Amino acid sequence: MISRRSIVFALTVAMLSGPAWAASGSAVKMFDTDNDGTLDLAEVKKAAAALFAKLDPDHDGTLDARELRGRLTAKELAAADPDRDGTLTLDEYLSVVEQRFNAANPDKDGTLDARELKSSAGRALLRLLR
Repeated sequence: MISRRSIVFALTVAMLSGPAWAASGSAVKMFDTDNDGTLDLAEVKKAAAALFAKLDPDHDGTLDARELRGRLTAKELAAADPDRDGTLTLDEYLSVVEQRFNAANPDKDGTLDARELKSSAGRALLRLLR
């Protein structure tokens, strides 16, 4: 008999394994704190803020291109950097997250489901959360 713990472990590994994670409803399950089967902007921003803290090992309150590790192209980083200092503050990062959330939400219902996350806009958002 397979234990519940083994199943949870296997699902967690599957969720974190690149394209399979991005292309499935696993992202919804991972960040869906109210367990309604969708992600709202607050849930997405909470996940993004937690990741921002992890990506900022020098704790200077900003992320540079190296710390972003390919989550944004150089062009996207430049567009998201209004003060042109080559880094993103948490507020600037969350602004990009919100823009991508809105792009992935064509029906404007304020939530993203697994189908919307599979779109190119949804995958772009997920790159900022993993």
